[in-house]
Amino acid sequence: MNRVQRIVVVGGGHAGAEASRAAALLGVETVLLTLDPSAVGRMSCNPSIGGQAKGQIVREVDALGGLMGRAADRSGIHFRVLNRSKGPAMHSPRAQCDRTLYEQEVRGFVDAAGVKVLRGEVAGLRFDGRNIAAVVLADGTEIECGAVVLTTGTFLGGVLHAGEDTQHGGRLGEGAAHLLSRNLSSMGLRMGRLKTGTPPRLLRSSIAWEQLELQPSEEPPQRFSFLDEPLLPRRVDCAITRTTPEVHAVIAGNLHRSPMFAGRIQGRGPRYCPSIEDKIHRFADKDSHQIFLEPEGLDNNLIYPNGISTSLPKDVQEEFVRLIPGLEQAEFAAHGYAVEYDHVDPTECDHTLGLKAWPGVYLGGQINGTTGYEEAAGQGFLAGANAALALTGAAPLVLGRHEAYLGVLVDDLVLRGVSEPYRMFTSLAEHRLLLRHHDADVRLAEHAIRLGVLESAQCVHVAQRRERRERAQVLLVQQRFQGRSLEEQLRTPNFGFADALAASPELQQLRLDQRDQDELGMAARYSGYVARELDSVERRRAEEGRHLPTGFDYAAVSHLRAEAREKLGRIRPTTVGQAMRIPGISPADMATVLLHVSVAERKSGTA
Repeated sequence: MNRVQRIVVVGGGHAGAEASRAAALLGVETVLLTLDPSAVGRMSCNPSIGGQAKGQIVREVDALGGLMGRAADRSGIHFRVLNRSKGPAMHSPRAQCDRTLYEQEVRGFVDAAGVKVLRGEVAGLRFDGRNIAAVVLADGTEIECGAVVLTTGTFLGGVLHAGEDTQHGGRLGEGAAHLLSRNLSSMGLRMGRLKTGTPPRLLRSSIAWEQLELQPSEEPPQRFSFLDEPLLPRRVDCAITRTTPEVHAVIAGNLHRSPMFAGRIQGRGPRYCPSIEDKIHRFADKDSHQIFLEPEGLDNNLIYPNGISTSLPKDVQEEFVRLIPGLEQAEFAAHGYAVEYDHVDPTECDHTLGLKAWPGVYLGGQINGTTGYEEAAGQGFLAGANAALALTGAAPLVLGRHEAYLGVLVDDLVLRGVSEPYRMFTSLAEHRLLLRHHDADVRLAEHAIRLGVLESAQCVHVAQRRERRERAQVLLVQQRFQGRSLEEQLRTPNFGFADALAASPELQQLRLDQRDQDELGMAARYSGYVARELDSVERRRAEEGRHLPTGFDYAAVSHLRAEAREKLGRIRPTTVGQAMRIPGISPADMATVLLHVSVAERKSGTA
């Protein structure tokens, strides 16, 4: 079958923007279909990028040639690195962005890549046998394609909840995609329902800032992009306040009016980003919760009160917000709400994020059961790139768990599935010391260069940085100071990289920038730990490398538990290592499977 050399991306959020741009940069005609072309790259919830583990993902997307980090740098108005008091594997950059400027930057990157952005609601997919042939719009129009990337966000079957009020939509004031949801279900895909929420928006001018603890932006700022994108000339302060027992009493007294507690919301929400009513209920022993007041732009009068996401009725929201210190006179620009939406069980996908049963269909973002702009952007980039690579006959882009947080993210999704919105944490990465945000460009350079989507400036940057670091590492090992190598000295408490430079004129001649110095210093300090991690990765390669037959009949394996038979037959791992990461699969199960695989291979003569 000759597949049409066109990719259609459905949805214009963070996943859709990355997917469409990646596909277009790989040389494939790309159409981005969205309900509202003016909303491409819109920040639906908080006006920030990055955070714990999320900042690492943004830097990985940037290292591969994605747009999120560059757009965040260009629109950033407040920068911080979280977890500075912890080890380097935990350091996580975060930036508040001017919401309007960020959206404009994203759209500029999408347009510059040659993506054709069209308005339309996708009602379903048309197939030629099991292969994608076209997307079908609600008005009956068809757009033929050889691949489609679904990045529907919260719009797939979306319903908004605020107190007793409900309405269809994926975001306040916008529609939802119910026809596509029904079509995906009719394809036999396992579907689920999840929930997220957002806080009210307050007017900056109505807040008593003088009563609050201000949090200034860090200087110099930690950029996301390795290209050192130009920064805005101004910064803004955030502020911190807290809830009080009086606030909790109002919320607790109105839980019966919350759609979640009243049973009107069936979807499960994110455990680590609960609504304020859920916090009050689950942590009844706490009499205070922290709230960050985050400006939505340089000249924007809106404030995002991070920490009080809610779907309580509007009158209750106004009552409890005005009991919070500094917000006694707060004026509301918009009220908080919850959004409930459909998703596809991500175990329906393989490691390319393509559907196993429907070739040419890829999924990215919240449709896979994740939450967060950053997780969406990473999946969108991988799904869009893999759709284009498949159409052009190139090898797919699949990252290992030891290579990137994106590798951990995809591996977790397609092998473990989700029971709640998936959020990335550093604790989910067993090799997180190898996945520091500082060196994502060097770490992922080979993948980025193979893809060919990096701009020439990025290619030059990566090549020069790798060369500088390699030469510097040789000098650190070879040159000695006070009886030790410079690398050994850097492991001691009172010897910094400035001392190494002072001791080595050759090192000075490399003209290492601050980023090089910081990373080389950390690499030396943690070299023993890194060596052990690399040894652990090598030991696991044998397990990962043993392949399982693609069409193996697990149902025919005698003495295999019913749970293992069902999960292995449904998820169809390609290696023993993948199989062992499926929840509920025990070493005994794999021993039984491997015995039958060996017997089958001997009978077929492939052993």
